[in-house]
Amino acid sequence: MQLVGMLDSPYVRRTAISLRLLGLPFEHRSVSVFRQFPEFQAVNPVVKAPTLVCDDGEVLMDSTLIIDYAQALAGTRRSLMPAALPERQRALRLVGLGLAACEKAVQILYERRLRPADRQHAPWLERVHGQLLAACDALEASIAAQPLAATTDTMDQGGITAAVAWQFIQATAADLVPAARYPALAAYSAQAEALPDFIALPPV
Repeated sequence: MQLVGMLDSPYVRRTAISLRLLGLPFEHRSVSVFRQFPEFQAVNPVVKAPTLVCDDGEVLMDSTLIIDYAQALAGTRRSLMPAALPERQRALRLVGLGLAACEKAVQILYERRLRPADRQHAPWLERVHGQLLAACDALEASIAAQPLAATTDTMDQGGITAAVAWQFIQATAADLVPAARYPALAAYSAQAEALPDFIALPPV
């Protein structure tokens, strides 16, 4: 399998880390949707990162859908989603919050980097910023109330997504999301980033 996309994307990175934790071998192709658009387009005409080229040549996209496929490939060897309903519900909530935070951080990043300053819409940025903080507030409250275990053997998809999301937010919007406001989330992400599977896939 080939995973196509840059690891500075939280969606690509959460997928890559998930594949490693599931024990699935893959080749990572670091192709930018911006700087290498034609090359990416040749693999996937939609040009969406991450893209997975399956062993039979079929092309899949969207991190959540790729991870679902990877989980099916891994079978019963390892699951990144808890089987028990209460734990699964919590993991799904963390995934949803982490992905929402990433989405809002990406919107802010694109607005700042791709749109001229005099054309940026302040009310819209303020709204998106509020949504980003709300997602981080909810992640912080959940992790503070029930700490996550940042270990290779116990980490689930909720933990992966929360850790990757926090790293991305701090890399792209630290001025809008102060780390001091989120001590539990920041500490958990730091622990996760020290794990071999995270170190092997740096966000660059």
